[in-house]
Amino acid sequence: MSRGGMYDVVGGGFSRYSVDNFWRTPHFEKMTYDNAQLALVYLHGYLVTGNLDYRRICEETLDFVLRELTHSEGGFFSSLDADSEGEEGKFYVWTQDELEGVLGSDFDFFKAAYGINPSGNWEGKTILQRALDDSTLAARFKMEQEELWQKLSKCHARLLEARSSRIRPATDDKVLVMWNSLMLKTFAEAGRYLNRQDYLQIAIRNARFLLNNLYVNDRLHRSWREGQAKHNAYLEDYAGLILALLALYQSDPNKEWYLSALKLADEMIDHFVDPNGGFFDTRDDHEALLVRPKDIQDNATPSGNRLPLLLCLSWQRLEIG
Repeated sequence: MSRGGMYDVVGGGFSRYSVDNFWRTPHFEKMTYDNAQLALVYLHGYLVTGNLDYRRICEETLDFVLRELTHSEGGFFSSLDADSEGEEGKFYVWTQDELEGVLGSDFDFFKAAYGINPSGNWEGKTILQRALDDSTLAARFKMEQEELWQKLSKCHARLLEARSSRIRPATDDKVLVMWNSLMLKTFAEAGRYLNRQDYLQIAIRNARFLLNNLYVNDRLHRSWREGQAKHNAYLEDYAGLILALLALYQSDPNKEWYLSALKLADEMIDHFVDPNGGFFDTRDDHEALLVRPKDIQDNATPSGNRLPLLLCLSWQRLEIG
């Protein structure tokens, strides 16, 4: 996926899904929960393999989130729309003339890297996706690996600057606890493992934002927008935030994070537990429903009942440590 198409090689971040078999043509919407989970996968991939490309994708994705999906007070927005000016993907695609005009003498190199042609690869435009791998491209242009990535990075930066003058897709500026929790965990781990103090500070600021703005009147809320917290939190919100706070505590050993996680865990057990096993998705004082839901199936995000299992493992590791 990181070759492009689904991944935005110019600005970082992943689109929601691909609509073809080549991972080339995405539904151009960018979701916070996708990017949080994928950045964490690439981070863990880098830690296991030492592959610097995995680290680069992780950092580019987190930098995209900081640039385009972060509230000034520290919350993470929900998504960027697919459309701008009434056309899906218009913000992200290019014509050959546009690319040549921005890149000038570097266009031939970029053309080879991405297989650019006048007719494009999607509705007469080009969705950027690598055509040549690094070793083949380096051999063709007689470059070392580091020189190649520096040149590509400069090309991407110039295209990002040019793209910034376009009309942007709209932002869904809701701050959702579960999706923020996924991103908080990723920033906390990236700050620790990559020795990025800036990422750790972003995680700390996000945790304070969530605890100060979404925990209101002695209960956690699910959504925040324009200064107002709304809706009862679900099981996934509680469990997700607890996991994120424990990850932050391992990166920043401030007892505030551990004690906040412990308080939320006590509330989760008091208000969500099913005496027959597992947890309900709604609190025991939630509005009356025909059937009290209990989801055990993962979807694009982990199910509410999976998260407490991960939570037990995280707490066990802390106690062993």
